[in-house]
Amino acid sequence: MAGTPAALSMCMTYVITQKCVGTCDSACVDVCPCDCILGPIPLDDLRAVPAAERGLRFPGIQMFIDPDACVDCGACVAECPVDAIYADDDVPSEHRGDVERNAAFFADPTASCSASSGGGRS
Repeated sequence: MAGTPAALSMCMTYVITQKCVGTCDSACVDVCPCDCILGPIPLDDLRAVPAAERGLRFPGIQMFIDPDACVDCGACVAECPVDAIYADDDVPSEHRGDVERNAAFFADPTASCSASSGGGRS
């Protein structure tokens, strides 16, 4: 399939795994050139909580990469302090379910993701 039009139209993207849960450092958001990294908590609200307290204040919360908006630059990978970001083809086997979790986060048509609201969903 490599080299075929179908293969060329399938874009590789990056995925944030559950290693991000409770960390939500958000440095990845700052380096993203297309504002495709979002989470369920508006970014301003997330950043208002000290990093050391985010896991307690927002249990189970993590950031996600919009697979339709990601331009595959990889800038976010080096910024993640917990090494939670991988190219979708390189996600370790124990985190393969995170590829679907990431896509599911953006699949809800009632969710609104707006950079003007701080990158969160309302």
